[in-house]
Amino acid sequence: MKLSEQTGHSLPRLVEIMQRLLGPNGCPWDREQTLQTLRPYVIEEAHEVVDAIDSGAPEDLREELGDLLLQIVFQSELARGLGWFGPDDVVSAICDKLVRRHPHVFGEQKVSGTAEVLANWEAIKAEEKAGRGVLDGVPKALPALLRATRVGEKAARAGFDWPELAGARAKVDEELAELDEAVRSGERERIEHELGDVLFALVSVARKLDVDAEAALRGTLDRFSQRVRTVETIAKEQGAELSSLSAAALDRLWTQAKAQQ
Repeated sequence: MKLSEQTGHSLPRLVEIMQRLLGPNGCPWDREQTLQTLRPYVIEEAHEVVDAIDSGAPEDLREELGDLLLQIVFQSELARGLGWFGPDDVVSAICDKLVRRHPHVFGEQKVSGTAEVLANWEAIKAEEKAGRGVLDGVPKALPALLRATRVGEKAARAGFDWPELAGARAKVDEELAELDEAVRSGERERIEHELGDVLFALVSVARKLDVDAEAALRGTLDRFSQRVRTVETIAKEQGAELSSLSAAALDRLWTQAKAQQ
């Protein structure tokens, strides 16, 4: 179907298929699932969507978005079985939220640009969530680096932040010094505590620089992984195994791989 002709009218078919899978004569595996057993699949599918976005392959992204959508419909049907809500309730809730938080589109409010849109969004959200704590709403199940970013953002909106980058950067040095002291003490719990503080301080620096800390680390991991693979290739071409090479030989291969990249 042409993209211009697509209106989302095929979504009910997915709901119908899920209902059949969960029905009396449906799939035994699907019928055994609970919200708790599906939890890891939601996380996995979301990460696979991110991988597909990073790959830039449209076909991969289409497939992974479908897998993630399946999890939404699957859990909505399980919730229906519990008497909580159904798929239409899920869609209605997000539709209502989008309309409510875009008064400049669906109402009469005027905005001057993106900054004002974001400010209005946060103001409306704060009104909706009145009575909640500053850090409420940040999922504990988020990857730690991403959670640190979101916690830092929310804390900053409440005034818990440095006015300039220099303050966040100085905090890194302070935390590194405390980590060094902890290492010298040899106390495992203290070392873990201080290392966590260093990582959180680095995330604050990334936030002040408007850099996505999660994406930055993923990029580093990708580059590191590619260099390791290149080192493996070079070693094999030389008839050697990595485990048999000295530290000096590995360092030379690493330098060579880095130059190739």
